[in-house]
Amino acid sequence: MASSTASFMFLALTLLTSFLALTAANLSQDFDITWGDGRGKMANNGDLLSLSLDKASGSGFQSKNEFLFGKIDMQLKLVSGNSAGTVTAYYLSSKGSAWDEIDFEFLGNLSGDPYILHTNVFSQGKGNREQQFYLWFDPTADFHTYSILWNPQRIIFSVDRTPIREFKNSESMGVAFPKNQPMRIYSSLWNADDWATRGGLVKTDWSQAPFTASYRNFKADACIWSSGASSCSSSSSTNSWFSQELDTTNQDRLKWVQKNYMIYNYCTDAKRFPQGLPPECNTS
Repeated sequence: MASSTASFMFLALTLLTSFLALTAANLSQDFDITWGDGRGKMANNGDLLSLSLDKASGSGFQSKNEFLFGKIDMQLKLVSGNSAGTVTAYYLSSKGSAWDEIDFEFLGNLSGDPYILHTNVFSQGKGNREQQFYLWFDPTADFHTYSILWNPQRIIFSVDRTPIREFKNSESMGVAFPKNQPMRIYSSLWNADDWATRGGLVKTDWSQAPFTASYRNFKADACIWSSGASSCSSSSSTNSWFSQELDTTNQDRLKWVQKNYMIYNYCTDAKRFPQGLPPECNTS
């Protein structure tokens, strides 16, 4: 009997895994490789996308759709080995001189040294809101999920469903918030050895090239912007993420990450802001 039960469970798990694989987003339907002269590639019938970097060029892609609010997930596996000098950027951005942007940037490092996850939020062309983290795992050994929740009240950055940063709407304090400009998803792998690793002291070792980052399992539960209109209703009441905030458990997880893994926070950098910290830093 135990053997039959085990066999049934194995079969059920196999079927479930197959179903999940079938329902995973096909990246070729959602993204265009936009530069890199062949260094960006689709594989596995569009289920896997890779970007590569060599001394001649990096590569990048962008989403076919624009979004105005949403919950966006992507699994990434970062450049392994000696990745010093390289940057893998994964972000949302609008266009124009007063653009909005929500950034994940992964700063490479020497073999055995940790990646730095660099985050930033731009609103109306103004950034300077950097927070940086180490990760609690090796992001080059396997795929991990990096998520952005963007609604009119807040932006939440998460890693494997654990929140690492929350940027709240502080318009009441005179701080612009990204809420009017639709954004595309972009990603690129490029050489930034003038600043990326130890402030530019460690240069890219081109003997290790090509460097490769991989992407899979994209999911966007989001409002698509097209021809001046949103795919969501005006109330968006059917989308739970539209008013989502951190519950007590996730507030505790956020505090745990920021206590143990945050390595830079612009809101505590008084030397950088001698005239006073930005007003949003005074919110809890």
